[in-house]
Amino acid sequence: MKSPRVPVTDSTLSVLTEGYAWLPARWNNAAGPLVRTRLLGQHTVGLRGPEAVRLFYDERNVSRSTAVPEPVLSTLFGHEAVHTLDGRAHRARKAIFRSLLRETDSTNALVEAVTTAWDEESSSWRDRPRVVLFDEASSVLTRGVCRWAGIPLSDDEVRPTAHDLVSLVDGFATGGPRHWRARLARRRQQDRLAHLIEEVRSGTTAVPRESAVDVVARHHDADGRALSPRVAAVELLNVIRPTVAVCWFLTFSAHALHRWPAHREPLSEDDPTHVEGFAQEVRRFYPFAPFVGGRAVRDLSWHGEPIPAGTLVLLDLYGQNHDPELWNAPHTFDPRRFLDRPVDRDELVPQGGGDPDTTHRCPGEDVTLALLRALVPRLARMKYEVPEQDLTISLRRLPARPRSGFVIDSVRPAER
Repeated sequence: MKSPRVPVTDSTLSVLTEGYAWLPARWNNAAGPLVRTRLLGQHTVGLRGPEAVRLFYDERNVSRSTAVPEPVLSTLFGHEAVHTLDGRAHRARKAIFRSLLRETDSTNALVEAVTTAWDEESSSWRDRPRVVLFDEASSVLTRGVCRWAGIPLSDDEVRPTAHDLVSLVDGFATGGPRHWRARLARRRQQDRLAHLIEEVRSGTTAVPRESAVDVVARHHDADGRALSPRVAAVELLNVIRPTVAVCWFLTFSAHALHRWPAHREPLSEDDPTHVEGFAQEVRRFYPFAPFVGGRAVRDLSWHGEPIPAGTLVLLDLYGQNHDPELWNAPHTFDPRRFLDRPVDRDELVPQGGGDPDTTHRCPGEDVTLALLRALVPRLARMKYEVPEQDLTISLRRLPARPRSGFVIDSVRPAER
């Protein structure tokens, strides 16, 4: 394999200052079919496109287990999480998520728990002078997912728990206060859930059979050993945290309805075709994950360009979701694009790509869509005013969100 020309300049600081635009911008100056740079001193390549997704998620080519940096493990994923495993160990651990998040009955039960929480909590918004939708959505999702998961949660604990779960996502890709809040939040929630696992195993606390707590507490890894309480807590957080992160997509949905109100009426009528197209377009159009990373486990070749073993490989999610070669007018919000033709699994990658049953693709993607199908029509039917506020969504902020959190007031009951 010929030796590639590796840039000398390190781009780590540029990632932090440019955010989502960092990797897509590098394609403008790329001399070939990939981007070469350095991150944390390491030779790094950027790829995108459905073919790249298939190469990236093939464990014979790229390993995820050695590429997750410590700050991400200490905030978003947790140490010794499923994201740090490959091969047989990964498949055995991922069985937890397949059974909980990929089974239709389980998904339906989760959606019902969350929509019940939405209906309960949103009815009180009419009595409040202002509502920050991002915060309220995170509380609704926390209440619903914890009910479904079998995690005891009092009314007074809902908001602090929601704040912690949001912090895990909000602080993984930054330094400063947001990052340290995320580390402290992980410590609090891991300790709490590890104690719950110990109580369930000892019989001190009873939880519903086949609930998330029960499944995680009884899980045995590929080596036949039960998870330690701490690792069980890590994976229990990895079940509930992504559900609470749907508050980002719900807030983006409200942002889209405000900017393009013509979508409100068909969504209010619960037209399943329009709801599906709108949910998918929100996931494509708005910034969520910028990229995912892995490490080449052997010498690879990409359209004639060498990728030596050990190279850090980035899959450009945001860039792919806005690639004009895949999407007509990619910076235009248009749900109709999903009505015209079926979209290939490896084209739309807001939460990663690959096969969710066998690779590192997010197993909660179907849950995200199911929740959006249920909640977006409720949001569209709700009557409210949008006062003057800063609705800027900065692509420099990871993860991005409307700066104001999307404030609404004069909330009135939804009409069917």
